[in-house]
Amino acid sequence: MLPSFAVPTPLEYFAALVQSDEQFPLFEAAASIAQDEYPALDVQQLLGDLDQLQARLQRRLAADAPALQRLRTLNQFFFGDLGFGGNVNNYYDPENSYLNAVLRTRRGIPISLGVLWMELAQGMGLHVRGVAFPGHFMVKALLPKGQVLIDPFTGQSLSREELSERLEPYQRSAGMSGDEVPMGLYLQAATPRDIIARMLRNLKEVHRSQQDWQRLVAVQDRLVVLLPEAWGEWRDRGLAHAEQGHSAQAVKDLETYLAHAEAEMDSGGIAERVAELRRTAG
Repeated sequence: MLPSFAVPTPLEYFAALVQSDEQFPLFEAAASIAQDEYPALDVQQLLGDLDQLQARLQRRLAADAPALQRLRTLNQFFFGDLGFGGNVNNYYDPENSYLNAVLRTRRGIPISLGVLWMELAQGMGLHVRGVAFPGHFMVKALLPKGQVLIDPFTGQSLSREELSERLEPYQRSAGMSGDEVPMGLYLQAATPRDIIARMLRNLKEVHRSQQDWQRLVAVQDRLVVLLPEAWGEWRDRGLAHAEQGHSAQAVKDLETYLAHAEAEMDSGGIAERVAELRRTAG
């Protein structure tokens, strides 16, 4: 009799992918997020679909094509021929964060489009990075004569002046002047872990605004696995459990938060919520 092997749950699969910063498969981890909504999703098939796009792209280039030509060819293929772009009609649709849906519809938000673009760019030998620009994820290509910043929502290359214009509302709301923080700090490369966290937090805000507590808990499960010492994520998962009437799970998460966040402004209110949950549960 052949031995039986347990199939990992979507969360266990995700945990294995994000275990190490040294071996962090960004595209695969990003694609696996959709398994909460599409349990039968075959992430390996999705990787194969991207490989097919990669093969089509490679046929357009000579093996010794310079980096700038590779970048132009990629952008024409991705934004022009394939028609990838931002979902301007339904920006807050959760589907915009699921890479299987983005590959199918060719519509997404900056970070999902950016992850797809970066995977293709790296397959072409380009040196690219994600940029956690305030309010709008960017990608950058590091070329021999400098870097090119690209908005993956539109495919537009952005000058320093255009980036400054985009920063102005953010700086104004934060009470900062334009010269207070050097532009370079806003353009630093985001780590793969940071990128996945930003993708999940986008989904988190969508589900919270829709009061979709079940889907919110699934996203929070991933955030706790990804960032186990981000205690605010434990709090937020506990509050979502409480909304669902799962008092025991809520108390456990909220007490974990309180054990590590004594100096936080909301600790008193959270402690009161825990006492209330214990009364109702008892």
